[in-house]
Amino acid sequence: MTFKAFPLRAVLIGFVSLGVACSDKPEPNQPPPPPVEPWDGTYTPLVEPSDWVDPGPFAPCSFTPPAGTNIDCDDLSLFDRSKCDTASLAALDSHGIYQVDMRQASGPTDVTNFAGFRVPADGSTGLINFMYSLPTQLTRQQLNGSFHLSARFTRRTRVQQFVMAGCGVTSPGTVTGCFALCTNGKFTSSGTFEAARMTWGRGESESSGGLRLLSETRVETLRPVDVYVHRKHAYVVAVGDIFTRAEGGLTVVDVSDPSHPVIKKQITLPGDSFWNAAWAKDNALYIGSRTSGVIVYDISNPAEPVFVRSLPAGAPVNVHTLFVDGNRLYAVSPSPAVPGETLIFDISSPLEPVLLNRLVTPDEVSWIPSSHDSFAYQDRLYVNQFSTGYIVFDVKDAQNPRQLGRYTFSVDGREPLSHASAVGTFAGKTIAFEGGEGMGTHLRVLDVTDPANIQLIGQYKLRRQTSIHNIILKDKRLYITYYHEGLRVLDVSVPPQPREIAYFNTYRESDPGRTDEILDGAIGVRVPGDGHVYVVDMARGLLILNEP
Repeated sequence: MTFKAFPLRAVLIGFVSLGVACSDKPEPNQPPPPPVEPWDGTYTPLVEPSDWVDPGPFAPCSFTPPAGTNIDCDDLSLFDRSKCDTASLAALDSHGIYQVDMRQASGPTDVTNFAGFRVPADGSTGLINFMYSLPTQLTRQQLNGSFHLSARFTRRTRVQQFVMAGCGVTSPGTVTGCFALCTNGKFTSSGTFEAARMTWGRGESESSGGLRLLSETRVETLRPVDVYVHRKHAYVVAVGDIFTRAEGGLTVVDVSDPSHPVIKKQITLPGDSFWNAAWAKDNALYIGSRTSGVIVYDISNPAEPVFVRSLPAGAPVNVHTLFVDGNRLYAVSPSPAVPGETLIFDISSPLEPVLLNRLVTPDEVSWIPSSHDSFAYQDRLYVNQFSTGYIVFDVKDAQNPRQLGRYTFSVDGREPLSHASAVGTFAGKTIAFEGGEGMGTHLRVLDVTDPANIQLIGQYKLRRQTSIHNIILKDKRLYITYYHEGLRVLDVSVPPQPREIAYFNTYRESDPGRTDEILDGAIGVRVPGDGHVYVVDMARGLLILNEP
């Protein structure tokens, strides 16, 4: 997971439709599509488009003063909107949560910016989150009629003023216009934007494909992010906030009756409350902690975890994600080692992990190194190196891992933002489903049979203002938590043509705790094979659905 606590990730980029398959869901009350012919393993390799393709200006407007001019940016008369359909702005609600994709006016080679803002329905002062800055109060927040928003940010010795002026409504919930940025009273940059309201996209209902909400359990710790289900108990971990010192921790939920879950235990540790990952094996529960590395609990009594130890011994590490494969535990740590590392443990005795190696992922092209996630499959470890790409290792011998290949998709110096993956075998080929995190990112389907020659064979994407988080592959179905887009279920029996067959929209603007961040909504998912899907939404908590 990535949000304001990770300021190095403050340069994310936009993406436009590439004409690749997005989704192929049946319309409501329509018969299901005909059966799909079995895949024979053939495909036509795709050209990698990267996460960012220059969309051109979003709107026919501009900010008129020359750069360097002493000016008050917050003046609508400085925006040339003569070619705009400003009358269409009257159709907008006076409130809402939007994500904003911004393109600099000076050309496509400039870094694209982004923002999120929230204008409350009760008319109170809204907030804006500009490039993962701390949420800042809006100084102007008119949406309908003129779409005029502004805010001031103080960054060290700089006082910045950010202003947006609407040009027109291009589709329901989507607004384009121009923006300007002033620093210490001087105009510094401008461009165009597309703002998408984070209500359910594509005119969707709450759910499709037979997905039904069985229960919803609010987690009192700050922001729940991951869940692991083991022995009829769901272990939900949450991250705290390093700025407000609000606590994260662990919530244990008895899910023996999925329609009536019961919270059995909540655990927080003073000074150690950023818990981002959970996994269980036999009587051991593993927690990924930003402060303590891997925390081991004894869950002989599933409802009463008992602390055993933290690993590794010695200097603490930040463990962000976990993956268990047989008697191996892989714990991915983005820091303090640079460019990040994967700790490999032997868990033949689950309550007594033994550190076998610390695999440092080579970083050859990035200035924002960060190991993020991993997936182990058939003696290979697939590592998402957030800003260098997707890397494959042979880990049969944990003492001597070998890099077999890498897939990267940076362009013009923009990082690839590789985040999570799942791997399986289809028609005799090893296929990886890889997803990025950040504006413009999406799902890639990769043939990784030969890691030295990885091929892009398919893609799936939704609105460019939204992002994927976690991915679970179960049989021939892929379950994706897609933040604002909720849970998406894909039929991937023909990997080059992923087909959306069900969804559940978890995101609602009115949910208590909902934020204006790009990374908010459905984040964690498990499909343990008990007939249910367990989804973690950052505001709503644990949602249990039937397995479609």
